[in-house]
Formats: sequence, C-alpha cells, structure tokens
Amino acid sequence: MTDTFFLALAYIRHHALRSAVLVLALALIVFVPLATRKVLDAAESQLTARAAATPLMVGARGSALDLMMNGLYFTADRPERINMAAVDRVWDGGLAIAIPLHVRFTAGGQPVVGTSLDYFDFRSLQIAEGRPLALLGEAVLGASAARRLGIGPGDLLVSDPENLFDIAGTYPLEMKVVGTLAPTGTADDDAVFVDISTAWVIEGIGHGHDDVVEQGMAVGENGGEVIASSALTQFTRITEDNIDSFHFHGPPQDYPISSLIAVPPDARNAAVLRGRYLDPGDPTQIVVPETVVRGLLDTIFRIGRVLDAVFVIVGAAALIAVALAGYLSLKLRSGEVETAFRLGCQRSMIARLLGAETLIIAVTSLCLAAATLAVTSHLMDDVAVWLVTTQR
Repeated sequence: MTDTFFLALAYIRHHALRSAVLVLALALIVFVPLATRKVLDAAESQLTARAAATPLMVGARGSALDLMMNGLYFTADRPERINMAAVDRVWDGGLAIAIPLHVRFTAGGQPVVGTSLDYFDFRSLQIAEGRPLALLGEAVLGASAARRLGIGPGDLLVSDPENLFDIAGTYPLEMKVVGTLAPTGTADDDAVFVDISTAWVIEGIGHGHDDVVEQGMAVGENGGEVIASSALTQFTRITEDNIDSFHFHGPPQDYPISSLIAVPPDARNAAVLRGRYLDPGDPTQIVVPETVVRGLLDTIFRIGRVLDAVFVIVGAAALIAVALAGYLSLKLRSGEVETAFRLGCQRSMIARLLGAETLIIAVTSLCLAAATLAVTSHLMDDVAVWLVTTQR
C-alpha cells in the first residue's frame, strides 16, 4: 500500500498543474455552500440576539420591518416619523422606560444616532476611551466607526449634508468627539451617538446666534445695524462662546424622532402597554422586535433552502465534470496502463493506483476547504453584520 501511494504522489507531482486545478475545483464545491450557510447562520444570530434584547418598539403605523431595522440596526430604511409626544405617552403611562431614537443623518458615512443616556445603560455600552456625552454638540463613536473614520476623543467630526442644494437654511454640524465605545459586535459599533438635542440641531430645529463681527463676516454698518457677508456658512459649530445661544422653536412634544424603545420591567407591564396601541386609528404602533425578526428569518430560511437546492444541482454538475475530466485523463493514460500491464502489473494494482490518486486529491481538497473556512470564519461574521446593518 505504501508503494501505491508513493507512485500516486509521484504522478500527482509530475502533473502538478492539472492536479492543482482538480483540488481547487473540489475545494470550491465544498467551501461555497458551507460558507454561505455560515453567513446565513451568523446573520440569524445577529438578528435574533439584538431583537430578543429589545422588548418593545414604538413608531409610526406602517412597516414594522422598516421600523425595526432602522431602530435596531440603524439602516437607511426610513419609517414615517413620530414626535416626542409618543415618548411622553410611554413615560406618563408608568409602564416602561422610553428611550427616543433619531436615526436619519450620517457623519463620514456612519449613522448618527440621537438618543438619551438611558440607551447606553440599556445596551450596557462601555466607554473605552474618553468620556460619555455631556454637552450639546458632542459625539461618542462606536468601536468600528472610530476605526473607519480614524478619529478619537478630541477630534472633530462633521455630519454629512443631506442635500448639497439645501435651501432650507440647515447646515452640517461640526461635532466634538469626546469618547469611543468598547466593541460589542453589534450595530452599535458602527454608530455615531449624539444627544437627541444634537440631532435636532443637525436637522435645523435648534440653532444658535453667532456674532458675525467676531467671525469676520461683517461687511459694513447701516444705521447702527451690522451688515453680514453673503458668504455661505459651511457648517454649524457649537463652541463654549455660543452654546448658551442655542435654542429650539416650537413645543418640545412636536420635535421629531424616528422611533422609541420601550423597556417595561416585566411581562405584565409589557402586555398592558401593548394593549394601549390596539386602536387601528392610532397613528403609532407598538411592535415586538423578536416577532418581526422571526418573520424575516422565515424568509431568509426559504431563500436558504433555495440556495441549498441550487448548490446541490451545481455541485452535482461540477462533480460530473470532474468525473468526466478523470475519465478523459484515464483515456489519455491508456498507453501508461498498457505499459504497466506488460511489466507485469495486475489490474487490481492499476485500480489501487488510480484510487490512491483520487483519495489524495479528495483529501487535499477537503483539507483546503476546511482551512479556508477556518481562516475566513471571522470575515463571514463581518459579512453577516454588513448584510444586517448595511446603509446602502
């Protein structure tokens, strides 16, 4: 048997290129379906864990999936917005803690999440460097967001403009980064967290009054009134000198939010709170994220089953092609086989030799597929997170 494998290895080394192609083809046949299944499993884990950790969400009546994806994973899905009156409604009911979420803008391509300090306690987010939010215009970065943007505490970050031709008079906001969060492996790692009031400043609801003389934008004076330059302001800046001048117009209960997380202390309070949103005429709805995720996962599983069937068909076709290549290779080796017979080799010896070559190539392919799967395992987890939290 040792001699058989020695001759088989010698043949494989002599035809290295052809053998390498067969190894790669078989490895891909094994690797692709396993990798796809791993990505789907990781995506399921990401979706399920975060949804299960979020008791209830309140938002505008409409797509529960858009509401959940925007509020839990900070995606670009934009459900109809509600206002702070919905937050007051939950607080006044005394059944749950209400955590507002304003998810609309981005900064450096990362989602800007306006919320309250209760959110950090709810998600058990820990400051890795710097300090928590304290003042208007400050930002705390998730671990991945800080890495991608290449900034940290003490740096400045400007929010992305929604429209380069915005005529509403709103400008991007320059925010001071005061802290970065420890990695969590969730969508929080990709976010730029600000106070809810800071998000309203970005939206243009809140603004301050700058001294145009001190900023060098005054071009003259007429009757005691300063004439300001027509130069466009590139972005809003909140400083120690002008922070006290920032204010908001309109009733606070009318200020917009994307949704809110309701955290009841027990199942009884949760059931009572859900009962208060049963009226179909109510412009707001309450959803259980875990239930919504289950519906989404059912769709993913159906897609997974279709992919499994496709992989079986494609894999079978690939194996047939490999078998055909082996058959043609055997035909090309008919001269070698005839020479072996004339030297006294039995047919069983030829069969063992071909079997050894096949076994070596198959085992090498399986080892290559397993090694590639192990090496790229963390990348597949990242792919799963990207599929869940992608902004585009």
